[in-house]
Amino acid sequence: MSDHAETPSRGTDFIRQKVRADTAAGVYDGNVVTRFPPEPNGYLHIGHATAICLNFGVAEDFGGRCHLRFDDTNPEKEDEEYARAIQEDIRWLGFDWGEHLYFASDYFERMYECAVVLIEKGLAYVDSQPLEAIREGRGTVVQPGVESPYRSRTVEENLDMFRRMRAGEFADGTHVLRGKIDMAHPNMLMRDPVFYRIRHAEHFRQGDEWVIYPLYDYAHCLEDAFEGVTHSICTIEFENNRELYDWVLDNVGFQEPRPHQYEWAGLDLEHAVLSKRAILPLVKAGVVSGWDDPRLSTISAFRRRGVPPEAVRLLADLVGVSRAPARTEESKLEFAIREVLNPVAPRVMAVLDPIKVVLTNWDGTQPSELEAPYFPPDIDRPGSRMVPVGPELWIERSDFAEDPPKGFRRLVPGGEVRLRYAYVIRCDEVVKDESGEVVELRCTADLASRGGTTSDGRKVKGTIHWVDAGRAVDAEVRLYDRLFVDEVSEDENAEPLDPMDRLAPESLEVVHGVKVEPSVRKDDPETRYQFERVGYFWRDPVEGRGDTLVFNRIVGLKSGWRSPAKDAQARENGSDEGGKDRASGRSTGVSGRNEKSRKGGGPAPGTRPGVSEERSARRAADPALAERFRSYQEEMGLSEEYADLLSGRPETGDFFEAALAEHDDPETVSSWLVTDVRALLDGRTLEDLPFGGAEIGRLVGLVARGDVSRRAGKDVLARMAEDGGDPAEWVERLGLTRVGADELGPFVDRVLADWPDKVEAYRAGKTQLIGLFVGEVMKATGGAADPKAVRALLTERLDG
Repeated sequence: MSDHAETPSRGTDFIRQKVRADTAAGVYDGNVVTRFPPEPNGYLHIGHATAICLNFGVAEDFGGRCHLRFDDTNPEKEDEEYARAIQEDIRWLGFDWGEHLYFASDYFERMYECAVVLIEKGLAYVDSQPLEAIREGRGTVVQPGVESPYRSRTVEENLDMFRRMRAGEFADGTHVLRGKIDMAHPNMLMRDPVFYRIRHAEHFRQGDEWVIYPLYDYAHCLEDAFEGVTHSICTIEFENNRELYDWVLDNVGFQEPRPHQYEWAGLDLEHAVLSKRAILPLVKAGVVSGWDDPRLSTISAFRRRGVPPEAVRLLADLVGVSRAPARTEESKLEFAIREVLNPVAPRVMAVLDPIKVVLTNWDGTQPSELEAPYFPPDIDRPGSRMVPVGPELWIERSDFAEDPPKGFRRLVPGGEVRLRYAYVIRCDEVVKDESGEVVELRCTADLASRGGTTSDGRKVKGTIHWVDAGRAVDAEVRLYDRLFVDEVSEDENAEPLDPMDRLAPESLEVVHGVKVEPSVRKDDPETRYQFERVGYFWRDPVEGRGDTLVFNRIVGLKSGWRSPAKDAQARENGSDEGGKDRASGRSTGVSGRNEKSRKGGGPAPGTRPGVSEERSARRAADPALAERFRSYQEEMGLSEEYADLLSGRPETGDFFEAALAEHDDPETVSSWLVTDVRALLDGRTLEDLPFGGAEIGRLVGLVARGDVSRRAGKDVLARMAEDGGDPAEWVERLGLTRVGADELGPFVDRVLADWPDKVEAYRAGKTQLIGLFVGEVMKATGGAADPKAVRALLTERLDG
């Protein structure tokens, strides 16, 4: 297994193809100059990060340079603080502009001179209409605009007015400088665009020297030309601006070779809120702790959360460069983070919800410390630490069950479990407090099983993590989740909800009293760990770098997305570095919030279609496998890829056919096996799972019959992958039986009672809030309700 994901080959995207063609043709004398031009009016977000990677990456690939230029042409919103933060973000990502740091405001005099050139050519004029009249006069996409009554001013009048605008004679909004192009142009941006406006405001670098400021469409093309930029890379929303970019440069007098603009789709990351307008109210209201709150998608938030910069660069490579807009799954970002952290993050043990274990036969003659490696055997990396061990330990409360479900493989009364790196223990007695809560487990250790191997060869299936009760260190752990609830709406044209209306009440969970092995005390505070069976963590750089240990969860252990390179191996045996994310007893990434139900027996996202040579070789040597491959396609109608996956080994085919014996729908059963079950293998083969094909077949049948929702079925599968058991029993135990329409009333009434301000807003006309209510009812029912029935009842209650 390689340490890093296979990424799209650099040089194959259309931007690099164009740059390569230009350099081969000797355009720009072979020089390549790009630029990253942020406005210093806020903090950069993950979308900016991919643009940084593209611009600096193209320059690096072709031996050129990338400029950092601040587009500081809006004095009322810009600040030196933002400029410093942007530079810090870019350096953190691993890029450097060297001596090429520029500010648009340094070009104000040259831009003014260029505007004078356009006026003298009769291609710009001072318009004295109110801005509202200018906007209305532009017309619509089907109606031409109306020429301004000031369009006929003479060159001399315009030069005089423009000079007086600069001198500060006029108030804000009284005059603008417009390009004189074509008020009937099909591209509305070409209908006499505004180039300059009056702003009597203090500029953070120029002070009050200037009172007229250029607008973006006029300024940024000139800035590119002044700096000798060769390829000006913008996101796709600026595609229509390219015509104006060219018009300004051509008419000011820049000759070829001059800069040219190219557009790409940028990053649209699932569940990320990237708009400054959306984030600023959250900061001002104290909903988040600042622009670096780890729940946000700003670069500073990623940095504080502990995301390594290499992971952001890897994400940029995985997403690639395209002109076609496409949403990037959140799980792809999480994959990139794990892919970077897995080979370098030392493993340590931490218990988030501790319950005490007392080893009653511990006599003090045993070693007080055990050596434990920092890395598993499949990561060829040295390093170990000494882990204290004694008569009292902490384990996770969820790793003990007094009344265990079928297939539970951890500690139970009278049962055994293996302590990671230590001994096999047996639970002999359960101690409870007055309320009946378990407070202590009294156990016997097999003191001959140090390292986990029993002397008599008996098999102990479960392994759990632990820490020494006497020497563990206390810590606070912060578990971050999505900041906003999902919006559920059947109306694609509905107005999106205000972010303040979609805040998730459980986006941050602070866990106190976490017990961590003491080795972390001596480590560099920059160390990123894998807490075994929990997730990846690091010390909060703001509040966790002193004596108090505060750890942020960077990402969980489970991934719903695989790189193409890893997928071939993963389809065969699920190989991955994973584990269970047991923070707060949840198994995140397993229930599939980022995975989507798929039909038709087609390839899963991220997979590479085709037939494995290795599996083909097995079938050539085994006629029974070859027959399965044929029948799965010809008789069951599966795709070639699905048939290949399911007939690669006898055990896989047996598992599939055992599932079919319980639910005879090859298309649906194969989809569950190839997508859902495979995502849960977590380094295991099918034979290692605590359930068989029959159980998955029964689960698929429950979903198909409508006894349980698809979402709830995935939750059941996650529990089965951990503890085995019958799916019907899990459905009953977890209360996941589908909620009938006649049972929805109490859930709907409770949600409406919990959100009285939103109910009032809905009835006042903000009907798009219906999506929020549907999402909350679905959450309250554990996904066990029919969303259409929920919507209908909500509408009845709210409109009645």
